[in-house]
Amino acid sequence: MAGIVNYIKESFEELRTNVTWTTWPEAQRLTIVVAVFSIIFSIAIWGVDTVFSESLGYVYDVVLGKN
Repeated sequence: MAGIVNYIKESFEELRTNVTWTTWPEAQRLTIVVAVFSIIFSIAIWGVDTVFSESLGYVYDVVLGKN
C-alpha cells in the first residue's frame, strides 16, 4: 500500500515540476482547431457514407433488379 501512495505522490510531483503546460489562450485556440477539424472530418465521413449508400442502393435496385 505504501508503494501506491509513494507512486501517486511522485506522479503529482512530476506533473507539478517537470511537465510544461500550455497557456490558457493557447489551450483555447487548440481546442477550437480540434473542434473545427472534427466537424469537417465528420461532414466528410457523412458525404462518403451517403455516396456509398446511394451507390449500393443503385446496384441493389437497378443492377440486381430488386425493388
